[in-house]
Amino acid sequence: MVSSQVPVIDLGPWRSGDPAARARTAARVDEALQAAGFLLVTGHGVDPALPARIREVARSFFRLPPEAKRPYAVSVGGRGWLGPGAEANSYAEGTASPPDLKESWSWAAEDPTGVPSVDAEWFRPNAWPAEVPQLRPPVTGYLAAMRALCDELLELLAVALTLPEDHFTRHTGHPTWGFNVNWYPGAATVGPPLPGQFRIGPHTDFGTVTVLDREPGAGGLQIHTDAEGWQDAPYDPAALTVNIGDLLARWTGDRWRAGRHRVLPPPAHAPAEELLSLVYFYECDPHTRVESLPAPLGRVVHEPVDSHTYLRAKLDAISVS
Repeated sequence: MVSSQVPVIDLGPWRSGDPAARARTAARVDEALQAAGFLLVTGHGVDPALPARIREVARSFFRLPPEAKRPYAVSVGGRGWLGPGAEANSYAEGTASPPDLKESWSWAAEDPTGVPSVDAEWFRPNAWPAEVPQLRPPVTGYLAAMRALCDELLELLAVALTLPEDHFTRHTGHPTWGFNVNWYPGAATVGPPLPGQFRIGPHTDFGTVTVLDREPGAGGLQIHTDAEGWQDAPYDPAALTVNIGDLLARWTGDRWRAGRHRVLPPPAHAPAEELLSLVYFYECDPHTRVESLPAPLGRVVHEPVDSHTYLRAKLDAISVS
């Protein structure tokens, strides 16, 4: 079962400062990321009231008529509403598919660096829907929690590789990130899925670590492993789901695999199912040079890449014109 390859990692022992407890945690993380690229993380300290409030308010926005949402429409990588048909994630791995059966509100990094060319592309002001002003406080709090948690996770991951704790975070002084609230409506809204159509098509994420707060469902998250193929992702209501993305997999010389996943379409036996996920994509400082770790840690030597040239190509690939 895929659940055996996706352990629950309690951050409590890692935070305890006890060397033996930290070493045990790091070893379990290394093992899991070689197998599936996914972890369930508990003991993270994120206030559960924040995602609960975001869901409550975001649902009221997504249920507005399309004409109310249309003024906020953006394309992938923008700040605002990604409407039906805006995105097809399977194109990130070179597979053609119909557009994903979802809507999103997207935020991204906005604090300028002072470098005009970088700021114009990667650090622009966020948009907020005027119809739900009560969305801003919980999202702002959640984003701060996610930034801190991702840096802590990257420190844990560095230690899991027997590297200095700041091996990755020395490249997250002024990072880019993205945050999507993904709404997966029922079949009455999206209609019957076309062949090969998903709520989110099969893909790996693009950055360093992704942190997901999700709801369980029959049309929910599935994880792909070599051993098991596609299996429903394990769920723990106290846990955040964490997976690594392409940049971090390349950085580790493919010692760790980017977590391949998809979200199933509305199921025939539960066509009214509606889910809402909070997805925080963490990256690194613009134009970080990502080089594969050498053997024996790394297993494949990739050509070095500019982190944000790579990210832009992936974002462009999944955009539906």
